[in-house]
Amino acid sequence: MNLSTSTLALAAMHCRLGAPRLGHDELVAHMAHLSGWQVAGAAIARTFAFDNYPATIAFVNAVAFIAQREDHHPELRVGYAECTVTYGTHSAGGITLNDVICAAKVERLFA
Repeated sequence: MNLSTSTLALAAMHCRLGAPRLGHDELVAHMAHLSGWQVAGAAIARTFAFDNYPATIAFVNAVAFIAQREDHHPELRVGYAECTVTYGTHSAGGITLNDVICAAKVERLFA
């Protein structure tokens, strides 16, 4: 999977404390660069598929590392061969640039 220049640019950014909720047009523009991610209420989510449980857990651990480094933590739903990653910023009441940045970092990891 080749990532777009915009996705790579987002993935190179870092989260900032107090990021405001994105407006509709901003969100639509960012979502166009995040393959497979969907808006789910006040969050964005994507399910990633793997061949087996060890591969799934390796991915979960890598996502946890990103979350700690960025101080922005997703909700994770883990199954045997899949993991759903959900980002939303409760304090902002919706989706922020931080959510999109972290989604792009996870996208880069999976690619």
